[in-house]
Amino acid sequence: MHVLIIEDEITLAKELQHFLVKAHYHCDLALTGADASEKIAVNLYDFVLLDLGLPDYEGLDLLAEARQVGQEAAFIILTARGELDDRLKGLDLGADDYLAKPFSLLELQARMQAITRRKFGLKQTKLTIGRFEVDTNSYTIRHDQDNINLTKKELDILTYLLLHKNRVLTRLQLSEHIWGNILEDDYDSNYIDVHIKNIRKKLGIYADTAWLETVRGIGYKVNVENS
Repeated sequence: MHVLIIEDEITLAKELQHFLVKAHYHCDLALTGADASEKIAVNLYDFVLLDLGLPDYEGLDLLAEARQVGQEAAFIILTARGELDDRLKGLDLGADDYLAKPFSLLELQARMQAITRRKFGLKQTKLTIGRFEVDTNSYTIRHDQDNINLTKKELDILTYLLLHKNRVLTRLQLSEHIWGNILEDDYDSNYIDVHIKNIRKKLGIYADTAWLETVRGIGYKVNVENS
């Protein structure tokens, strides 16, 4: 999952980033509203953690901007403001949840997991395709009782595809998911093809992987009809 943390308190921003990276999220930081606005315009995010009290920007304006440009990320407002009006305005603009500072990092993670389950219609923390099962809590994959050794990036890609079953994901979307802001990183889009090849090879030892389809010239998808 690709997360944008918008927070001007650098100590808190770094604490959030450290915690979420350990929980297998990829995180970008924006310490100003202007930086956040630019990142939202050019990147695809699964979550945006938004502080309303930014020095150069009204946080709710960022939320409105994001919805106007079609940003589909789930927004969680993180703020010291406790007034009901702020909460209602944020929810009216499309925020998915609201946490008042100070908050527990474990509670934040629980809220994010709940939103993920709701967004993708998950009733538990396990994703299945055929007899393969990915546990999003332990971040492992099994076939029946056998554990399969995928690298972190391979598991990132497979999990993301499973969360978007039957939807074509472009190489760009997959790259941004595992590398973050690719405009700032040195990456090769062929890496996605190499990772998919390795996933097929490792899973193919246990069962057919015809469900992991290549969409020529675009990207990849998990087709449940072939599972």
